[in-house]
Amino acid sequence: MKKYYPEMKICVCGGGALGHVISGVLAEKGLTVSLLTGRPKKWATDITITLPDHTIKRGRLARISSDPAMVITDADYVIFCLPGFLIAQTLRKISPYLKESTVIGSVVSSNGFFWMAKHILPRSNTYFGLQRVPFIARVKEYGLSAELKGFKKLLKVAVSNKDRESEVRANLELFFGTPLELLNSFWPATLTNSNPLLHTARLFVLFKNYVPGTIYEVEPLFYEQWDNESSELLISCDEEFQRIISFLPVRQGDIPSIKQYYEANDALSLTKKLQSIEAFKGIRLQMKKVEGGYVPDWNNRYFTEDIPYGLLIIKDFAEFLDIPVPNIDKILLWAQDRMNKEYLVDGSLKGKDLLDSGIPRNYMNTINELLFE
Repeated sequence: MKKYYPEMKICVCGGGALGHVISGVLAEKGLTVSLLTGRPKKWATDITITLPDHTIKRGRLARISSDPAMVITDADYVIFCLPGFLIAQTLRKISPYLKESTVIGSVVSSNGFFWMAKHILPRSNTYFGLQRVPFIARVKEYGLSAELKGFKKLLKVAVSNKDRESEVRANLELFFGTPLELLNSFWPATLTNSNPLLHTARLFVLFKNYVPGTIYEVEPLFYEQWDNESSELLISCDEEFQRIISFLPVRQGDIPSIKQYYEANDALSLTKKLQSIEAFKGIRLQMKKVEGGYVPDWNNRYFTEDIPYGLLIIKDFAEFLDIPVPNIDKILLWAQDRMNKEYLVDGSLKGKDLLDSGIPRNYMNTINELLFE
């Protein structure tokens, strides 16, 4: 088995919060870390990361560029910290510069990464996806510093190449400093009841009756002001999600229910749990600042990511398996109206904006290609 060495070369793709934290943490470990970002001039070479206990870690980046030829060609690992809409185009952008041995992976896999990678990458390359992000991260000063606000006790990863999965697991465990468990397929990594349900259920409850022109004096806290209505809708959507995965090759327990994951018995206990998570404190709704306060921003990442590269993927599988999902449909219909998009028409996925999403049918002739590959 190939061993982990400090001189291993890593390229992080993406300059968001996770890109900041992962770049800084890996560079601090002594790895050679480069960054592919659309805003290289905004970045300093030295990145400072503040841990939950206020410990400071500093990492020095080897190269920072928007040109994949400058940062990809010698990379042993390429780690995507990208929103769904950038995954496919970035895979195409970097593909000509990859070594056959390069491992490519995404810290967010519920956006369609696996079928995009299967469709776009050369067959020789190994790719992986994490079931959940390794850290909760926030940018302090763009290109200079960030906060690592929370660690996971355990990470789970799916690897495309069985011959290299033990090697990839061992290296990622050292990269992130967290125990990793191998999943037996990509399914539990690419289908999730996390952000696509969690975020969208909360937003629906908050803004379902919003009247244009209404201004909020204060931008609400996403989790600390979580309510029972949001919990009830989230649990109902998760029940629909669990029915979908019961017909897919997912081992029992690989995708725990929302109540199991948050150790809750009902909506009330789920509300209390979400309100109390330390790493979630201080997170606001990403609303739009206007004179006098705030209004909903229908173009923030909760909409542009969690609808077309999250909830629509779940709906695509529900439609293929002919499983009714009335609560998920309710959120999709409401969200597409606010986003000025068309995904659902007469209850089916046949809207004009589906090509701008991560649904499998955009990359596969049929979902059967995924089920029986």
